[in-house]
Amino acid sequence: MQPIKKLVIIGGGTAGWLAAAAVGKIYQGQVSVTLIESDAIGVVGVGEATIPTMLAFHKLIGIPEVEMMRATHATFKLGINFKDWGEIGEDYIHSFGQVGRIFWAGEFQHFWARAKKNGLNIPFGAYCLEHEAARAEKFSISENPALNYAFHFDAGLYAKFLRKFSEGLGVVRHEGKIERVEQDVESGFVQRLHLDSGLTIDADFFIDCSGFRGLLIEETLKTGYENWQHWLPCDSALAVQTAKVKPATPYTTSTAREFGWQWRIPLQNRTGNGLVYSSQYADRIWAEKTLTENLEGEMLTAPRLIQFTTGRRKLGWHKNCVALGLASGFLEPLESTSIHMVTSGLIRFLRLFPLRGVQRVLVDEYNRQSKEEAESIRDFIILHYHATRRNDTEFWRHVRTMPVPDSLRHRIDMFTQSGMVFLGGDELFRTNGWTQVLIGQGFTPENYQPIVDNMSDMEFRAYMTGFRDHVANNISRLPGHEEFIAQYCAMEK
Repeated sequence: MQPIKKLVIIGGGTAGWLAAAAVGKIYQGQVSVTLIESDAIGVVGVGEATIPTMLAFHKLIGIPEVEMMRATHATFKLGINFKDWGEIGEDYIHSFGQVGRIFWAGEFQHFWARAKKNGLNIPFGAYCLEHEAARAEKFSISENPALNYAFHFDAGLYAKFLRKFSEGLGVVRHEGKIERVEQDVESGFVQRLHLDSGLTIDADFFIDCSGFRGLLIEETLKTGYENWQHWLPCDSALAVQTAKVKPATPYTTSTAREFGWQWRIPLQNRTGNGLVYSSQYADRIWAEKTLTENLEGEMLTAPRLIQFTTGRRKLGWHKNCVALGLASGFLEPLESTSIHMVTSGLIRFLRLFPLRGVQRVLVDEYNRQSKEEAESIRDFIILHYHATRRNDTEFWRHVRTMPVPDSLRHRIDMFTQSGMVFLGGDELFRTNGWTQVLIGQGFTPENYQPIVDNMSDMEFRAYMTGFRDHVANNISRLPGHEEFIAQYCAMEK
C-alpha cells in the first residue's frame, strides 16, 4: 500500500474548496493538499441554501460564523416554505425544529392525530419553535429559546471565503486545465495530471470535484452512473439573481409550478431564484417565461440554463479517487441537500482516511454508506412529488401516480395507516421531516398510538393548548430576522 502524503483536488467551487479546507485542517502537517481549477471553466454556483448540519461542519474545521456570514452576505434559514405542493393555494413549512415532544411509544404526530380526530384543529407547525419563528420572520441565537438553523449565502463568495481559509492552512492552488490523466498500468490508480501550462502534478490520492463531467471518477476510471430520472423526471434548471425588494425571510421558498418548482433564496443584498423543471413537459421558452413572470425585483443576471441527470455514481470511491459534489451525482436541491452531501461525504472520507494506503475495506464501507445516504435522501425528495393531490397538469398527474421505490411505499403506508415513522440510524431526515411533509401535503394518519388515549379529554386539551401557548410566548420575545442580522452579521460594505 502506498502511504498518502500528497492529495490533489480537481475543481474548485463550493465542493472543491470545502474539501481543501477539511483535509487541509484535519491533516495539516501530515498530507500536502493541492487544488487545481481553471477560471475558464465555470461552476454551477447555485447551491446557496444549506441545512443545519453545516453548523457542525463549520465547527469541525474552525470556520468563524460571523466572519463567514458577513463575507458571503448570508441570512439565516429555519426551514423551507412549500407553496402549492399539496394543492394549489396551500402552503406549509418544513422547519428544522422538533415538533412537540416525543414519548417512549412514538412521536408527537400521534397526539396531533388524536387532537384532529376530536376537533382540536391546531396546525401541526404551531408546536414547533422554528416553524413559528419562520412564519413570524423572527430570529435570534440564544439558549432560551434555542433555534436550530442553517444559512443562505452567495455561493461564489462562499467559495472565495473557503479559498482564503484553505490557503491559510497551506493548501496550494494551481490555475489551469487538465489535458491528460496518467494512470498506473497495473493498478489503474491515477498517478499524475498534465496541465495545459505544461505543469505535471502527481499525487497519492485524488478528490474529483470537476462537476457533472466527472473527469477522474467517470471519464478516467469508468465508474458508471445509476439514473433515477424515472422517479425524479426534472432534468433542467434556470437560475437568475434579482434585486432585493423586501426584508429577507428566514426560510427558503419553493413554489410548485405546472412542470416543476421555483426556488427563492433571500440574501442580505439580493435574491437567488431558479426554476427546476422537466424538459419532457415544458421547453426552455415556456420555462423561462414562467420563471421571469414570477420574479420579485429587477433581474440582475440573465437566466442561466443548467441541465442534469438525477442519480449517483455507482461508486463514490474508486481506486485512489473519491468524487464529491456534482461529480458524485445529482439530487435536485428541493431540500437543500447538495452542500450537505459534500460535507457528509467529506466527514465519511476523513473518518476512513487512507493515511497508510488505500484498503478495500475502507473503500467498500465508504461506498456502502454513500449509497444508503443517497437513496434515503432520494426517497424523501420523491415523497414531495408523489404525495401531491394536484391533478391539474400532465406533470403532476404523472408524479402522483408513478411507481415509487418499495422503501418509500412502505414508509408512506406505515404513516397513513398507523401514524408510525421508522428510520435507520444514519438517515438525514428524521421523523420531524417526514411528518411535516406528509401532514403538510394533506396526509393524516388513519390511526394513532393508543397509549395517547390514556389522558383524559381535559388533560389532553390542556396539554395541547399549553404547549402551543408555550411556543407562542417564546416567539413573541424574538427580534425580527433582519433586525438580528443588522446587529450580528451585517454584510461587508
